[in-house]
Amino acid sequence: MTVQTNSPERATGPDKPDRLSTWRRALDLVLSERVALLSVLLVVVVGYFYLLGRQGYLVAPYDTDYLASALETLVPLCLLALAELLVIVSGRGGIDLSVGSIVSLSGMAFGAMVGLWGWAVLPALLVTVVVGAALGAVNGLLVAYLGFPALIATLATYYAFGSVALLSHDNAPISTGPIQDAHSLTQAVSVPLLGDGFPDLPLQVATFLLPVAVVVYLVVNRTSYGRRLYAIGTNDIAARFANIEVRRSRFSAYVASGVLSAVVAVVTVAQFASARPDAGSVGSGMALPAITIAVLGGVAISGGIGRVAGVIIAALLVVWLNAGILLAFEGSDGSQFQLFALGALLVLSALLNAYSVRRGRGTG
Repeated sequence: MTVQTNSPERATGPDKPDRLSTWRRALDLVLSERVALLSVLLVVVVGYFYLLGRQGYLVAPYDTDYLASALETLVPLCLLALAELLVIVSGRGGIDLSVGSIVSLSGMAFGAMVGLWGWAVLPALLVTVVVGAALGAVNGLLVAYLGFPALIATLATYYAFGSVALLSHDNAPISTGPIQDAHSLTQAVSVPLLGDGFPDLPLQVATFLLPVAVVVYLVVNRTSYGRRLYAIGTNDIAARFANIEVRRSRFSAYVASGVLSAVVAVVTVAQFASARPDAGSVGSGMALPAITIAVLGGVAISGGIGRVAGVIIAALLVVWLNAGILLAFEGSDGSQFQLFALGALLVLSALLNAYSVRRGRGTG
């Protein structure tokens, strides 16, 4: 009996499982590496809407000029998502539902200083940051030192700070001349050295978003405080045995969240050339989109896990997805589909986080 050892089926048989194993490893890598996955999704979303625009299915072109103008929305959402990263990473159910009300109240304080009292923008900005830090300290005191659940504490301050903002100027916006002049802080400017062929970018991307993102990245990744923050978020009992000041570290996270919210308040006042008492709570508010972006960016709601790069790319994905949805529908239908897309992204992020946790435990 002749045994054939060079059969094509036998030669290629072992390669098929190897290829499947390679594809599975690649899929696991993409799903577990949130930055890579979000980058792929960002390219897909932009490419999809660009093709729809070229084929005439959108009400306006989805081009580089439109994407650059949409970055105005990116700045406040991304900054608030970074604020949520800090408090969620700190653990024990950390969350800050009051960021929108802090934006409103801090914005009214900035509007009063510049628009009513005649202060210069820079000292008013610094005092506004102090106001935001004080409001964040209230949250930190309730959560870190008094032991209130973060959800309940920040929900209470959301109502309290929002009410004070409405009462501060008889529920009326501040839109005086100096406030309208502050709009120059967020105007679109050309990028140096890139010429007229590159679209103009909102000034606040360079003056507010990039510096703050770099500072937050350095704090959480290159300082002892950042290591302590992730440690208490992972296991605050073990952190106490390691002589880490758990309450002080968690308190500082909420103070930092208030500071970032105050920066957003200044940006918002400049964008609208008006200090509005409902700036952070109008519509669905600013807190829920910020939390969605943070979780989509890979921040584990249980604490101890989160990256700045993931949050920034997630913010870009949400902003440019929303920009495309607005062009896909006429009238107000686009805003309704934006809410649907935001909910779908939140579900997707929760599934991805659960997958990452299972994979980290060796069960995925």
